[in-house]
Amino acid sequence: MTTTGYDVLRNPFLNKGTAFTQEERRTLGLIGTLPSQVQTIDEQAAQAYQQFQSKDAPLEKRIFLMNLFNENVTLFYHLMDQHVAEFMPIVYDPVVADAIEQYNNIFTNPQNAAFLSVDRPEDIKQSLLNAAAGRDIKLVVVTDAEGILGMGDWGVNGVDIAVGKLMVYTAAAGIDPASVLAISIDAGTNNQTLLDNPRYLGNRHPRVAGKDYLAFIDQFVTAEQALFPESLLHWEDFGRGNAQVILDKYKDEIATFNDDIQGTGMIVLAGIFGALNISKEKLVDQTFVTFGAGTAGMGIVNQIFTELQRAGLTADEARQHFYLVDKQGLLFDDTPDLTAAQKPFTRSRAEFNNADTLTNLADVVKTIHPTVLIGTSTQPGTFTEEIVKEMAAHTPRPIIFPLSNPTKLAEATAEDIIQWTDGQALIATGIPAADVIYKGVTYKIGQGNNALIYPGLGFGLIASTAKLLTQETISAAIHALGGLVDAQEAGAAVLPPVSHLTAFSQKIAEVTAQSVLDQGLNREPIADAKQAVKDAKWSAEY
Repeated sequence: MTTTGYDVLRNPFLNKGTAFTQEERRTLGLIGTLPSQVQTIDEQAAQAYQQFQSKDAPLEKRIFLMNLFNENVTLFYHLMDQHVAEFMPIVYDPVVADAIEQYNNIFTNPQNAAFLSVDRPEDIKQSLLNAAAGRDIKLVVVTDAEGILGMGDWGVNGVDIAVGKLMVYTAAAGIDPASVLAISIDAGTNNQTLLDNPRYLGNRHPRVAGKDYLAFIDQFVTAEQALFPESLLHWEDFGRGNAQVILDKYKDEIATFNDDIQGTGMIVLAGIFGALNISKEKLVDQTFVTFGAGTAGMGIVNQIFTELQRAGLTADEARQHFYLVDKQGLLFDDTPDLTAAQKPFTRSRAEFNNADTLTNLADVVKTIHPTVLIGTSTQPGTFTEEIVKEMAAHTPRPIIFPLSNPTKLAEATAEDIIQWTDGQALIATGIPAADVIYKGVTYKIGQGNNALIYPGLGFGLIASTAKLLTQETISAAIHALGGLVDAQEAGAAVLPPVSHLTAFSQKIAEVTAQSVLDQGLNREPIADAKQAVKDAKWSAEY
């Protein structure tokens, strides 16, 4: 079939819109299909940004950007590169939450995603082929949307998570958007609101679970690897009962990554290293209380646990640094319904004279005297003034990370924590936080946003043709990000700002690629890690 002018204009990976030159218009059959004026991409971007600014509501801004993405991928990323800090919360967290909730009402375009139904495993291969449409896929982000942080189970609506994640990969690190694929695994939903919604676009039945579900995942991985053998497979927002099981099954076989488990753990540990660079303390001297022991919380614990062992502690010694607090209070070895991830880190009641009273965070903090308090609970306001002041009374530079998002679910605000600790707390929040001015010092607040690390990590793995993602590589990337903090600056943030995302994503990609080469895990011969990253980088230019 002959490619016509309109086929080119309707292909977001090929479309340049009014930037097609007169020669291109003649060659591609576009004469007369566009206004006469030939614009540069910067002129187009200025025009698009003016349109963006005319939208008032954040969700309207997001819908505009998604429409631009669906029409002209290069222009979308050229514009985002100019406004990355402004656009990040629009295309991803927190505005993506609104898009997910409204997905069935605002749906107009599948955005190049693949939709796999648990009811039709025989269609997996063809679905992937159709969605890829002949593109050379190097990166897949897949979600079943059972455990979206702060939101829970949102069924097929959660595909926006995968789409947004890939946008951040490209905007931050320069991964070619034509080489990525978002995938929704529609296993049903236990969200009754969705099942009752006549506009819901997913399977209208409860989630398939257990052996049938895992068999479908296995069929998916087999097909995905056969079709895209050089791809990195990124898992996103799977439920706490499946996320670790799936990662453990495949992590030693293929290049794969779970952002909620590994990415969250990586960014929090990088923030802790940034904080320790400021306080001049050591990781092995810290006591950690994690409030919220789900997928994200346990991913953080496991990442710190592994790093403590790399610092010389035995596994048993490292475990003694952790205290898990969930809705039951402190988790003990006899607490009912413990997950597989929680069990290795529970405590014995015999350790405490007041074990029966440790049913809430306040009593745990009074008893334990933690130096690091991490919140992934989605319980707003739970880092109270009493708790924060109690913690600050026993450690000179308390490290306090209220990471739950969106904003309405945060355990505390950075401004309150700064005031309650007289400016001594070292803070990272889960959502963007404005600078806090206190007693003449401007405190910059680091955002514990996984986007600070996973784009560079993923790009480095792709550029180096990595066969596997190892703990050694993960640790190298963490140290690279944690080392970017200016520890001498008054009020310094524990993590670098999102506005510098593209610069430090390249640094992390280079460190990641070098780690892959050092371990001999590259599929193809590569002599220079930095050059490999440079050669693989895509630019948003025509």
